[in-house]
Amino acid sequence: MQVILGVIFHFIGGFASGSFYMPYKKVKGWSWESYWIVGGIFSWLIVPPLAAYLTIPGFADIIRQANPSTLGITYLFGVLWGIGGLTYGLGVRYLGVALGSSIILGLCMVFGAVIPSIYYNFFPKEGKDTFSMLIGSPWGLTVLAGLALSILGIVICGKAGVMKERQLSNAATDPHGTTVKTEYKFALGMFVSIVSGVLSACFNFGLEAGKPMAGLANEIWKAAHPAQGNFLYQNNVTYVVVLWGGLTTNFIWCMILNARNKTFGDYSNKKTPLLSNYIFCALAGTTWFLQFFFYGMGESKLGNGPSSWILHMAFIILTANMWGLVLKEWKGVNKKTSTTIVIGIITIILSVLLVGYGNSLK
Repeated sequence: MQVILGVIFHFIGGFASGSFYMPYKKVKGWSWESYWIVGGIFSWLIVPPLAAYLTIPGFADIIRQANPSTLGITYLFGVLWGIGGLTYGLGVRYLGVALGSSIILGLCMVFGAVIPSIYYNFFPKEGKDTFSMLIGSPWGLTVLAGLALSILGIVICGKAGVMKERQLSNAATDPHGTTVKTEYKFALGMFVSIVSGVLSACFNFGLEAGKPMAGLANEIWKAAHPAQGNFLYQNNVTYVVVLWGGLTTNFIWCMILNARNKTFGDYSNKKTPLLSNYIFCALAGTTWFLQFFFYGMGESKLGNGPSSWILHMAFIILTANMWGLVLKEWKGVNKKTSTTIVIGIITIILSVLLVGYGNSLK
């Protein structure tokens, strides 16, 4: 039952991440950097401490009492994760949406899932899955097989995307449907995509670095609620610090773009529907945060080993591609292309089931 609940929570989180861009489509008359940072302020600054306040009594005290090195490394991983997210756009620009997204998301999934277990192989910690445990047990090998199958699903979806880009004359769009300028440069694109994929995985590293804070929140809750398992919301305190790092990176970049593009006036431009723009940005930002709110709940059921990260990434990719079908972004492609994207989606679904089965064996 714990495994089923964990998978369900990860599905809800993945659905939120794959859907958060939809409200941004309703923003009128603002440049990307303007609506992105307004939504981001909700995602990274307003909603995380609010969620922590509502779920973890005394969360601010837990942060204040944390070791400075824990806070520093957790924040640093948040900054690096933010850079990974920003360079995503460059990878897509130089390789195209399908190939760039496939490489970045694939690397993010692999590094985020495997690197922490390799680290704990050299620096063992009670309750943490090591890479030796993964390759030396039936459940671990099953989870790794699920990871491999998920990567295969990403590759198939990427192939379908390449086929789509060749068949349709309209501008390419990213997984959320945003128009993307492409300028094919393979070598540069590969380099940027690798950097983006590796750094994007730093969010999971940040969760590991901030685990002492989540662990303390868990201990306090378990002392007050004996024999009731782990605290569902323990990671909410860690998100506050990780997302400070993400806010730092994105705020600096968006302010640079505002200055370069002379778009500071967007925030007060009465020729645009200001109220609705702010509301839709707030909705998008809040929806974005919900991915990690539910990720934390799923992690509390499955543990923050490879399984949680694999399921999180798989559900994001699955949801994004499903939205593409619902919004008819694949309209006009031939049968071979539409069949390829469906096969990719089915492959990712099978990978989710395989990872879930691996956890049930554990």
